[in-house]
Amino acid sequence: MHENIEALLETLHLTAEPAVNGEDRFSAPSQFMPHGRVYGGQVLAQSLIAATKTLTDDRPVHSLHGYFLRAGDITKPIDFSVDRIHDGRSFSTRRTQAYQDGVPIFSMIASFQTEDPGLDHQIEMPTDIPDPESLPTVGELLGPIDHPVAQYWANQRPFDLRHVESPIYMSVEGPHVAHQAVWMKALSPLPDDPTLHRAALAYASDYTILEPIFRRHGIPWVQPGRKTASLDHAMWFHRSGRVDEWMLYVQESPSAQGGRGLSFGRIYSREGILLASVAQEGMVRVPGLDK
Repeated sequence: MHENIEALLETLHLTAEPAVNGEDRFSAPSQFMPHGRVYGGQVLAQSLIAATKTLTDDRPVHSLHGYFLRAGDITKPIDFSVDRIHDGRSFSTRRTQAYQDGVPIFSMIASFQTEDPGLDHQIEMPTDIPDPESLPTVGELLGPIDHPVAQYWANQRPFDLRHVESPIYMSVEGPHVAHQAVWMKALSPLPDDPTLHRAALAYASDYTILEPIFRRHGIPWVQPGRKTASLDHAMWFHRSGRVDEWMLYVQESPSAQGGRGLSFGRIYSREGILLASVAQEGMVRVPGLDK
């Protein structure tokens, strides 16, 4: 197993703590990040696992809605409290709060449902997409750059990300459009645990979701003065899939205004099965370019 996947699994392993005021409690470590702040996808995935631990396996998550409240510190553990809001015949609702030093850094409500038959349709996956094997890896693009952030992106993330359009790490090439597509896959196989694959999918969904905003305005990640922070994150899980197989993340931004930008995403399996839909709004501020 790849060492970056081992680190991911360690981060997603939550330790149960004594319940407090009727709420389930858990704790977990954070992964290293070069800027010292907790990666949003990490606390999102951990919060989902915490909520899932209060349910039986026959009631998987179908949606979650979370708010990033404060930047987390990677040097400190994260505590999670889960409120069992409701358990019905088919649906259950949980609220998860993530804390550091007793202060909330993330708040999420998630809904779970027994697997039932019903109507079935989906938006089809784009067909004019090159195979991921034909595209360069992040390691090939950023590995030669002697900078800690570039080295982290190139070598320490647990997912292989390959942009269909040219990536926007150092510059924005081509038309400044508000859409893009990214292939992604875990670097090595994960255990056969559907809960873990859903959590890992939530983890990866935060990587590039705001990039259509940057691409539309010609802003690369290295843009001087750029300040970006995820504000909220919503996700709907449609069908089961494996994150250790190639998935296509199709993204677009319908609007940016007032120092905020909104992006939508659809995640497909390589076979064209729509696995999940994503929405995120982020703070996006670029001195001299805000207009």
